[in-house]
Amino acid sequence: MNSIFLIGYRGSGKTTVAQLLADKLGWQWCDADAVLEDRFGSIRQIFAAEGEAGFREKEAALLEELCQLQEYVIATGGGVVLRPQNRIKLLLGKVIWLRAEPVVLWQRLRDDPVTLERRPNLAEGGLEEIDKLVRQRTPLYEKCADIEVNTDDKTPVEVAESIYEALYPSR
Repeated sequence: MNSIFLIGYRGSGKTTVAQLLADKLGWQWCDADAVLEDRFGSIRQIFAAEGEAGFREKEAALLEELCQLQEYVIATGGGVVLRPQNRIKLLLGKVIWLRAEPVVLWQRLRDDPVTLERRPNLAEGGLEEIDKLVRQRTPLYEKCADIEVNTDDKTPVEVAESIYEALYPSR
């Protein structure tokens, strides 16, 4: 196992869990969206200037780079699984799906100032859109995931511990 990719809808806890899990493993970590924003500006700006297609091109190119990293926990963007070639690239590491119910995701996103500042607005808005997108993406997350962790009622520390125990059951 060279690296671990955390996948899931935005608000599932990927960034926080990546940091905690990396600390537990003694590895490095990165947030793919943060790296992308360092290079190109906020995701909101990229969507405004280039649309989703432009953003997805940048995301795919970055994933190609991140797949070369060794001993990294990588928090991916929520839509990274939409492209078939990205799903193939994720197979180079261990893939962990952080799953949460749409109502929980909606609550978390509403309470997160980063969502308001940096992420594109939800097109249709609110819980209805989150529910729709989660339903669309769930088969893709399932297809990629080696391990699935429900984050609804767990703290990030508990999620990181669950992943660690799933990866190393005998430790």
